[in-house]
Amino acid sequence: MLLLVAQSFLVIVLVRARLTGAANASLAELCKVDSLRNVLPTNGTLLGINFLPESLTAQVTNTSVGSGTAAGPSVSVASDTYSYCNLTLHYVHAGTENRTIRLRFALPAPSEYKSRFYVGGGGGYSLSSDATGGLAYGAASGATDAGYDAFDKSLDQVVLLANGTLDWDSVRMFSHQALGEMTLIAKQILPSLYGSDTDSSKVWTYFSGCSDGGRQAMSQVQRWGDLYDGVVAGAPAFRQGQQQILHLYPAAIEQQRGYFPPPCALQKIVNATIEACDPLDGRTDGVISRTDLCMSRFDLNSTVGKAYYCAAETSTSLGFGFGRRQLAAGSQTDSLPEQNGTVTVNDVMIARAVYEGVFTSSGKRAYLSWQIGSDLGDAEPTYDNATSSWVLNIPSTGGVFVRKFLERLELDNLDDEAFVNITNDQLVAWMDKGTREYYDTLQTTWPDLSTFANHGGKLIHYHGESDNSVPAASSVHYRQSVASSMHADLDASQQEERLDEWYRLFLVPGGAHCSANSLQPNGPFPQAASLMHQIIDWVERDIAPAGLNATVTQGGSDEGKSVSLCRWPYRPVWSSENATDINAMGCEMPDTEARKSWTYAFEAFGYAVY
Repeated sequence: MLLLVAQSFLVIVLVRARLTGAANASLAELCKVDSLRNVLPTNGTLLGINFLPESLTAQVTNTSVGSGTAAGPSVSVASDTYSYCNLTLHYVHAGTENRTIRLRFALPAPSEYKSRFYVGGGGGYSLSSDATGGLAYGAASGATDAGYDAFDKSLDQVVLLANGTLDWDSVRMFSHQALGEMTLIAKQILPSLYGSDTDSSKVWTYFSGCSDGGRQAMSQVQRWGDLYDGVVAGAPAFRQGQQQILHLYPAAIEQQRGYFPPPCALQKIVNATIEACDPLDGRTDGVISRTDLCMSRFDLNSTVGKAYYCAAETSTSLGFGFGRRQLAAGSQTDSLPEQNGTVTVNDVMIARAVYEGVFTSSGKRAYLSWQIGSDLGDAEPTYDNATSSWVLNIPSTGGVFVRKFLERLELDNLDDEAFVNITNDQLVAWMDKGTREYYDTLQTTWPDLSTFANHGGKLIHYHGESDNSVPAASSVHYRQSVASSMHADLDASQQEERLDEWYRLFLVPGGAHCSANSLQPNGPFPQAASLMHQIIDWVERDIAPAGLNATVTQGGSDEGKSVSLCRWPYRPVWSSENATDINAMGCEMPDTEARKSWTYAFEAFGYAVY
C-alpha cells in the first residue's frame, strides 16, 4: 500500500512538474525543439488529428507588431518590437494523409505570457497569415494554411480542382474548420508549455476580425463556441449567398434600365444626402448617425438639379477585398474623364433602387441593401474612351462568386454577355443556389449560439453604419435572428435584455467598411487595441462594455477625440444645449418607425434567412 501511495505521489509530482516546470523558463528554454515536441498531444488524443513531430521547427525571433490590424485593413497604428518563439508545426487528418496542414505559432516570453491565445481574422477570401497579432496582449497566437497553402493563396484561387469539380475540403477548412482545429491544438499545448502557478489549465481565448475576418469570427462562435472566451466581430461578411450577389445588383439595375450614371453624379447624391441627414441626430458634424431617420425623412429627388464637378482621375474598381476602395486581387484600374453636370432624374432612379434592396419581379424582397448615404461605389460604371460614354462595370467580387463558386468555372468574373438579359430573378436564383450549396460553410448564419453562451463566451459585434460593402442592416438582421431563435418565448425587449448579457452589437455612426469613412471624416471608429482591451475586460474582469470606445481619425474638426458608442438598440442623440460637443452624445431608444426600418423579411425564399 505504501508503495502504491508513493508511486501515485510520484506521478502527481511529475505531472505537476510538466505543467509548471516552464513557468519560470526563459524564452530560449521555451523555444527548444525537443521541449516543444514533448508537449505535443499523442496522436489519437485529438480525434482525427495526427501530428508530424519531425516537422516542428522553432527559433527566437524579433518583430515589430502593430496593435491595429484587427480593426480593419486601412487602420494605421504604431508598432512595438517583441521577441517571441516562432514555432511551425504540421499535421494531417487521419485517413487523408495526402494533405498537410501547416501551422504557425508566435509564443511570447514566459514573463510576458498572460494565459491567453489570440486568433486574428483575414479578409476577402484569405485567412490571416500573421501569427504575431496576440503578442501585444500577452497572448500566444497562431495562423493556419488550412491545407491549401492559405499563407500564399486565397480560397478563390484553389476552390476548383478542375472545371466542374469543387474542392469541398478547402471550402470547409477556410469556412471554419482550420481555425477551430488550430485553436483546439493551441489550447492543448499551451498549459503544458507555460505551466501555471495555480495548476490551472485555463487559457483565455480570443478572436478578432473584420469583413470576412468578422465572418470567420462568427464561424468560430457558431461552430467552435466552447473554445472561445471573447470574440470581436466587425462587419461580418456572412450570408455570402446573398452578400456576394448584392455586389452585382447595382450593375444589374443599370443594365436593365439602360442607364449608366456618371460616378460624379452618384457621389453628389451621396454627399447631398449626408449634408441633409447630418442634423437628424441633433448635431451638425458631417456624419449621418441616424440612417434610420434619414430613410424616412429624406427625399432623394431633392438632389435632382444639383451641380457636380469631378476632375479627371484614375480609379480602382472593386476587387476581392469586399470594399471598392480597397485595392485587392481581381481589381482593375480605369481612367475617368473630367465630369461636369447636374444630377438627373435617372441618376436618382439608380441610387434609389440600389438603396431599396433586391426584389423579385413579383415584388418579393430577396435582400436588404446599404444604408442611405453610403458610398455607391458598386454602382459606378466604367468609361469607354472609344465611345466617350459610361458603360457596364461588373464588380468582380460578385462575378467570381458566380463563376467559380456557383458555375464552377475557372473564370474570375462575369462578362458583359452574361449581363445582356440580366434580371432580378436571375440574381435571386444565384442567391438561392449560393445559400443552399454553402449553408453549412460560407453562409455562416447559424442563429443558435447556446454553446458559446453557456460556455460563458462574450461577443462584441460592431458595424460601420455607412458600410458600402457589407450592409449594416445585415448585422442587425443576424442579431435579431439570434434573439428570436434563442429566446422565442420572450417578447422583443426581453430578448434584447437576455442577449445583452453576453452579446452586444454596436453600430458605428458614419463608419465605412472596417474603417473610418473619408466621406464623413468626423465619424469615430473603434481601434483594434481598444476593442481587445474591452473584450478582455469583459471576459476576465466582468466589466461589460456599456459603450464601445471609438476615435475620430480622418482629419475632421473632431480629430483625436473619442466617444463611447451606443449599444444596440439604442441610437445616438444630442440635445440642442450641447450639440457642439461630441462627448455629449446621449443614447435613446428609437421610435417604432425607426426600429422597423432595420427589420426585414425575405419572402423571396421558401425558408428562413437568418
